[in-house]
Amino acid sequence: MTKGFVRFIREKGVVGLAIGFVLGGSVQKVVTALVNDLINPLIGLALGRAESLKSISFTIGSAQFMIGDFVSVAIDFLILAFVVYFGFRALGLERLDKPKS
Repeated sequence: MTKGFVRFIREKGVVGLAIGFVLGGSVQKVVTALVNDLINPLIGLALGRAESLKSISFTIGSAQFMIGDFVSVAIDFLILAFVVYFGFRALGLERLDKPKS
């Protein structure tokens, strides 16, 4: 039973997946800090506001639309997708995705 488990771990790359998961969480924190602490204030200044981009909102009736928060999350996603894509390409991981013959 343990031999089957060890073979599964080796063949399916579970350790690599776990490492990628942990590193992905760390990269996500760095990207979020980059967006919140550097990019959002620059965009806020460009829009003529001294406060952060997240505070930009408008109200229609009793509903408040947090457009700045949405833009901030979208920028966060785009940067993270960019980092993952080019990290994947730079490490040459696309060749590892081929099925076994």
